[in-house]
Amino acid sequence: MDTRQIVTRYFEYVNSGRWDDWLALFADDIVMDEQLGGHVEGIKNLAKSIEGLRGSKNFKNHPRKFFVDGDTAAVVWHIETVGPKGERIEADGVNYYEIKNGKIAYFRNYHDSRPFKPILEA
Repeated sequence: MDTRQIVTRYFEYVNSGRWDDWLALFADDIVMDEQLGGHVEGIKNLAKSIEGLRGSKNFKNHPRKFFVDGDTAAVVWHIETVGPKGERIEADGVNYYEIKNGKIAYFRNYHDSRPFKPILEA
């Protein structure tokens, strides 16, 4: 798979709840910097960081714009989900990816964390 295909599958797997397939896109020694999840190293820690998402049928992350340059990519996205009390949550942001040997080796996202406050306080 090339960089664009990997990043496209990232969103396909998230939006269909295929979290094991999503995890398979990442290198075993993945490094992730995520605003809500913090700094995460290693595939096992990444798997732990998404446990809350695994049960959410309402979490959708819609890619808006793709920027691909060789083994790096950035995607502007819009998230829609439902919070613990049924409140609608929406946020915009961007993901940055570095691909090595056909896997996501570094991942970072940027977004306004305020819309996620109901989830964090639950």
